[in-house]
Amino acid sequence: MAFIRKFETGSGATGVQVCYKEHGRVVKTVHVGSASSEQGLNKLLKKAQGIIDADKTPLFNLAKFDKKSPK
Repeated sequence: MAFIRKFETGSGATGVQVCYKEHGRVVKTVHVGSASSEQGLNKLLKKAQGIIDADKTPLFNLAKFDKKSPK
């Protein structure tokens, strides 16, 4: 399971990490970056969500529905 962690850095900025949990313990942490503005924070949160989404496998294979049906 992956989740996004926001925290305050020593300089007062907001840091963003993607953390992975197994059996209730954090086993991997990916530092996305830190931002001092709301706009920068939103960009980092979108990037973090993209990292999480890249690791997911799709529930359905929609590629087979994109082909034209034979006549």
